[in-house]
Amino acid sequence: MKWRLATALAFLIGSGASATGEPLVANPPLASIKLTLTARGRPHRYTVEVARTVVEQARGLMLREVMARDHGMIFPMDPPRVAAFWMEGTVLPLDIIFIKADSTIGRIAANAVPFDRSEIASGGPVVAVLELDAGEAARIGLRAGDAVRYALDEAKQPR
Repeated sequence: MKWRLATALAFLIGSGASATGEPLVANPPLASIKLTLTARGRPHRYTVEVARTVVEQARGLMLREVMARDHGMIFPMDPPRVAAFWMEGTVLPLDIIFIKADSTIGRIAANAVPFDRSEIASGGPVVAVLELDAGEAARIGLRAGDAVRYALDEAKQPR
């Protein structure tokens, strides 16, 4: 049976409540890292929050109303696996970028629609999923096969 974040954690967000019954609120800022996408031979640098835990990954960017163009969120997948996301509870339109084990882009789901419950699948095993502001991948010319560089062990807590 394939594990899917969206399906496995539907109970957390389906009712708009946490596992404890508390209303969901946007994640507070999480520890962040620097990430570089190389598109068309040019590096583009971002500061991305790291959603490490099951709860952080279930909430992701839900209920966030703004995000800077050079910011985003990364969802590490350890072990690598087929991943599926959805936009329920997510206010911002996003580009969802699936990262393969060889540190390249496997797939880009551009302009994911806010509040949509349709599954957005990776199309193969991934080591991480990156969410950026919608249109960012097109703005920099990012394509499948482009390089990604980051180090999860460099995560810094928000100030």
